[in-house]
Amino acid sequence: MEKCSRLLCLVPKAPEWNIDWGLVEESRLSPMVVKMKETRQNPAWHGEGDVWTHTKMVCGELVSSEEYRRLGRRRQEELFVAALLHDIGKIPCTRLEEGEWVSPSHTVVGSRMAREFLWLECGFCGRKDLQEFRETVCSLIRYHSVPPHIFSQASPERRLIQVASNGELAADFSVELLCLLVRADMRGRIYGSMDCSLETVELCRIQAEEAGCLRGPLRFPNAFSKYAYLEGRGILPGQELYDDTWGEVVLMAGLPGTGKDTWIQEQCSGLPVVSLDGLRKQMKVSPTEEQGAVVNAARQLAKTYLRDKRPFVWNATNLTPLIRGKLVKLFTDYHASVRVVYLETGWEEQMRRNQGRPSAVPEQVIRRMLGYLALPECFEAHRVEWLCM
Repeated sequence: MEKCSRLLCLVPKAPEWNIDWGLVEESRLSPMVVKMKETRQNPAWHGEGDVWTHTKMVCGELVSSEEYRRLGRRRQEELFVAALLHDIGKIPCTRLEEGEWVSPSHTVVGSRMAREFLWLECGFCGRKDLQEFRETVCSLIRYHSVPPHIFSQASPERRLIQVASNGELAADFSVELLCLLVRADMRGRIYGSMDCSLETVELCRIQAEEAGCLRGPLRFPNAFSKYAYLEGRGILPGQELYDDTWGEVVLMAGLPGTGKDTWIQEQCSGLPVVSLDGLRKQMKVSPTEEQGAVVNAARQLAKTYLRDKRPFVWNATNLTPLIRGKLVKLFTDYHASVRVVYLETGWEEQMRRNQGRPSAVPEQVIRRMLGYLALPECFEAHRVEWLCM
C-alpha cells in the first residue's frame, strides 16, 4: 500500500485544492513527465504546446470543477490520476505526418502504458479494490476520445452502451465520469472550436442518459441478449432473444504465474482442458519456437469438443482482444456460450509462483507481456470475470 499512497498523495484535497507540481515532477511520474515535455502536439488543436503543458491545464480544469469536488474521495483520485496520465500514449505515438503532428491510437497505447505504470510502479494489482481502481483509470484513458467524436460512430447509442458496460467490472467507471474528464480535456487547451467540442460532449452525456447508461451499465434481459447487442447484432437494447447455446466454454486469461491451473482444478474439475503449455510439452515445442503447429493442434482439439457439444476450458495467457476475439468467434460459431475468466495476483507473489513452475518464464518476458496486456472487456463474451488470486 505504500507504493499506492505515494501516488495518491499527489491528488489535491479540500479546501485549498492546490496541485503541487513540484512534487508531481519528483514522483515516480518523473520519467514520463520529461518525455511529455518533449512531445509536440498539433497547434490547430493544442495551441498551448507540448503534452505536459496540456496535462497541467487539464488537471487544473478538473480540480476547479464543482462537479469534481462533489465526488467521493476515491472517484476524485481515479479521475485525477486519469487526467495526469490521459495523454501519455502520445509519447510513443506522436509523429510528423504531411507536416502535421498526429498521435494515432494514443488512447489505446496510453491505457496500456498506464496499466503497466500503475501495476509495477504503484502496486495497483492483486487485490480487487486495487484492480478496480487501476482499471477505472485505464478505461477513462482508453475511452476519452469517444465523447468528442461520438456522433461519427455508426451507432452512437450502441457505442455508449458498449463503453458503459465495463462498469460491471470496474464499478467506479461510468460514462458520466468519462464526460467529466473529457470536459476538462477540452477546456485544458487552446484552440478555436472549444465551444463546439464542449457542446458535443454535453450531447453525448444527454444521449447516454436517454439510453440508460450514463451512471452505470445498462441492464439486459439476459447474458445472451446482452452479448448479441454489444457485439453488433441488429436488435434493440431491451430485446430478449432465445438463448440457443448448448453449454459453456471457459476461456482463461492472465499473465504466467497468476494461478490459472489451480483455479481450473478447483472450479472446473472434470472438464477437459485445451492447454497450450500442455500441447507444447506433448509436441516437444519450445515456447521460443514457432507456435503455429501448437495453436493449430489446440484449435483442432477444441473443434472436437465443440462438435460434440462438450463444455471445456481453453487455458492460455490470451492477453489481447485480438487473440481472445478469434477464439470467442470460433466457440460462438459452434453455438457455445463463452465465459472469459481473467486472473491476476500481486507482482511479488506472481514472481514467486512463476519461479515454482517446472519451466519458469523469465521476469523480463513477463514484464514485456504486461506491456501489451489488455483486460477482457464486458462486451467480449457472454460472461466476463476479473478475479484476484
